[in-house]
Amino acid sequence: MTDVTLTRDGHVAVIELCRGPNNFVDIAAISALGDAYDAADADREVRAIVLCSEGKHFCAGANLAERAKDDNDSITQEAGRHLYQEAHRLVGNAKPVVAAVQGAAVGAGLGLALTADFRVGSGASRLSANFARQGYHPGFGTTYTLPRVVGEQKAAWMFMTGERVPGEEALTIGLLDRLVQPEDVRATALEMAREIAISGPLAVQGVRRTLRMGFLDGFKRATYAEHFEQSLVRPTEDFKEGVRAMHERRTPVFKGY
Repeated sequence: MTDVTLTRDGHVAVIELCRGPNNFVDIAAISALGDAYDAADADREVRAIVLCSEGKHFCAGANLAERAKDDNDSITQEAGRHLYQEAHRLVGNAKPVVAAVQGAAVGAGLGLALTADFRVGSGASRLSANFARQGYHPGFGTTYTLPRVVGEQKAAWMFMTGERVPGEEALTIGLLDRLVQPEDVRATALEMAREIAISGPLAVQGVRRTLRMGFLDGFKRATYAEHFEQSLVRPTEDFKEGVRAMHERRTPVFKGY
């Protein structure tokens, strides 16, 4: 797994996304994460998982610019379908996950953070569902996971405006469970995972199954709907403008077609 490393610290598996500094994701990266989760589930000594990443940002999203370069829309649609199939593996695992969210968790990066059970960040963390600001429909199951965490009204606002939520507000609305200094994010996530690992592992996994009843099914339904809506906007001029504006670091000018 070149994009992902898996190590063990006692009863805690540490899974690290290694695409710094921004940790953009694609099918290969999500598949590698899924493989790491499977390995952690298969290891009877592992009782909890820390999901982290190298570099400045937790995950700055998927590379929409690369998708937009492909003129064959059927290929990009199929790629999106495979990406979400791999993402399903990240919510179907058996053991609790604590995400160390340093820097940005944007778009698909926010979706990745929301697949975890708990999230640790800092005042430097920025979380955003910025899909619509790029002329795109939300994805990575965020239309299911984000409302579960922050409520439907706040989720709708984040989706429609692309608001960047700083760490302090993220803690207040439940996007983060702990707020620490930037240099302490990963260590705190590891401490939380160790605290979970002290409890009976079978009991913890049972609690998690009960609390997440229907979670995988809901996540799958959301990704199917998201993929359909994305297929409608992907060929539009607005999406192309959103990608150009992102690449040129400017505010997009949308026309509604």
